[in-house]
Amino acid sequence: MPSAPKMHPDELDIDEALVGRLVAGQFPEWAGLSVKQVVSAGTDNAMYRLGYDMVVRLPRLPGGAGQVEKEQRWLPRLAPRLPLAVPVPLAAGVPGQGYALPWGVFRWLNGSNVYDRPLREGVELADAADQLGRFVAALREVDAAGGSPSWRGGPLADDRHVRAAIRDLGGDGTLDARAATAAWEAALRVPRWTGEPVWLHGDLLPGNLLARDGRLSAVIDFGGLGTGDPAADVLAAWAVFDDATRPLFREAAAVDDDTWARGRGWALYFGLTAEHHYRITNPVLAAVGHRAVTEALADAE
Repeated sequence: MPSAPKMHPDELDIDEALVGRLVAGQFPEWAGLSVKQVVSAGTDNAMYRLGYDMVVRLPRLPGGAGQVEKEQRWLPRLAPRLPLAVPVPLAAGVPGQGYALPWGVFRWLNGSNVYDRPLREGVELADAADQLGRFVAALREVDAAGGSPSWRGGPLADDRHVRAAIRDLGGDGTLDARAATAAWEAALRVPRWTGEPVWLHGDLLPGNLLARDGRLSAVIDFGGLGTGDPAADVLAAWAVFDDATRPLFREAAAVDDDTWARGRGWALYFGLTAEHHYRITNPVLAAVGHRAVTEALADAE
């Protein structure tokens, strides 16, 4: 199978043949296993299923080495403390075969992501809200000493990309630019986090949540793992849940009013920039962004 269409101009060339060569060269005990691309809307990593119960994860971008090292170091320590399954590394690969970055092999987690197979409104979504809220709270309680800052761990900034997204999406009728601007400026006025940095996943979107038999079962893709303001993980309230289940998520996550308001700001930040940037190259992620903005604006009103 050819490599997936590129979403960034500087993406590395990755395909099944390359992954097979990397595995055979570095882990000969797995050389005879099948390699099959896993179709994903993820923007930073490519995934290839290895045999029946493993998956190879490789950064797509030249700057992705840090994500691999972070996952290899921290996921084994975090996994026992969390109420949902997370990917546990089995092996760490090194550059080779023309691929210039480290890469990893993980245990495969069964389940369907909740973008491709959405949880049904009502009992399933309500149960997921409680489970994911407890996951966020549990992650926050793990000692964060030694952790590096998450890419969404800092304060919201009056980013030019957000303003550009509002201008362009408002101009083509995708959103109400006036309402979006008001909600974004309100988020910027919320007091900043003054507590100690805590662990956060950093990217709790539907494509990074797995479910089995209608129940949330795992959280994947820890490329954004790091420490900082817990508000970034609250963006799931608008990216995943609805007005009926958001309060259940908030109760389980146990966050204060300011953290909740900053989380709505992160939903706007992610949603606006994702829809604006990925409308052509990644329509799945753009659709998730559109939903997050729609929910956040309705909630703000």
